[in-house]
Amino acid sequence: MEISEQKREKTIVRTSILGIIGNVLLVAIKAFVGILANSISVIMDAVNNLTDALSSVITIVGTKLSNKKPDRKHPFGHGRVEYIASVLVALLILVAGGIAIYESIISIVNYFQTKETPKFELYSLIIIGVAIAIKLGIAILYKIQGKKVQSGTLLASSTDALFDAILSTATLVGAIFAYTLGWYVEGYLGIIIGIFILKSGIEILIQSFSLIIGERHDKEEIIAIQKDILAVPGVLGAYDLIINNYGHNKNIGSVHIGVKGNLKAYEIQTIERNIAAIMYQKYNIIMTVGIYAEVDDSPEVIEMRNTVGQIIKKCPNIIQIHGFYVDFATKVCNFDLVFSFEEKEPEARVNEINKELKEKYSNFIFIIQIDKDYSLS
Repeated sequence: MEISEQKREKTIVRTSILGIIGNVLLVAIKAFVGILANSISVIMDAVNNLTDALSSVITIVGTKLSNKKPDRKHPFGHGRVEYIASVLVALLILVAGGIAIYESIISIVNYFQTKETPKFELYSLIIIGVAIAIKLGIAILYKIQGKKVQSGTLLASSTDALFDAILSTATLVGAIFAYTLGWYVEGYLGIIIGIFILKSGIEILIQSFSLIIGERHDKEEIIAIQKDILAVPGVLGAYDLIINNYGHNKNIGSVHIGVKGNLKAYEIQTIERNIAAIMYQKYNIIMTVGIYAEVDDSPEVIEMRNTVGQIIKKCPNIIQIHGFYVDFATKVCNFDLVFSFEEKEPEARVNEINKELKEKYSNFIFIIQIDKDYSLS
């Protein structure tokens, strides 16, 4: 069930505030243990939790800004601010991973110089274990709520919190070895975990940038949308379906439909309004509808369409032809071709098709529109 934007915002803000409280508590706990034990890994773990609190602040600010109403400068709203917030969280993850590796290396160097291991007490180990449990709880909370409200920023913070818990576990393992056997391992564990943190940050950064650039809409929903459009009485075909995303649940789209060529303007408007209503009510998409006049059953048009079909079959990278229209008075034929992204030179293919058509219909002008594969494949 779709939740309202207001409820979604409240959920994200409330979850982030709980995360801030939890991380501030962890900062105090780990800083106390780290200073007493003279453990750089525990102290840096505390600093890392401080950056986590900052990432929660970014999540709150990003969510608030993304829900600002459209204005003259940004008529499509501010929904993509949430993706920018995810980028900032990813950068914080990268910083945390870099610091973990750097401090681990410094810790290793210091150990070889002094041969001293951190001095942990049993209560320190218990406190670190409790801190890990708290961090895991924060990660689970972020993930559950992030999936519930489809928040990429919360999900990114969940990944960050999970790796922090793993890093803290590595710190605990190192502390146990130091406490029981006097062995030094925390620096090496820190480097390994730091590398995984960097990998996670890079993946989140790539995904966030991909959303900002603009991704292809979900294939299953595209199929469902086309099915609903084709089910509207009077629609003979649905083409050129484009959906642009401007943040969570903020979509603007366009589609061309085929209708009978003899329909009146009022009849066409009824079809267009029916489609627009379904798209908004069911998919929350503001849809613009363009019209193609179809169904000319004259033998001349059928013959020309079949000829065009035979010619374009020679090009395997053409995945659809539509909008076929012939004006015998002006000797003009129009149609659109959708090329797959595997076709590197669509203009050259169109020139070849045009040349072959002119050889058969020398008195016609062929206007061929190249369409992008926005949603078919």
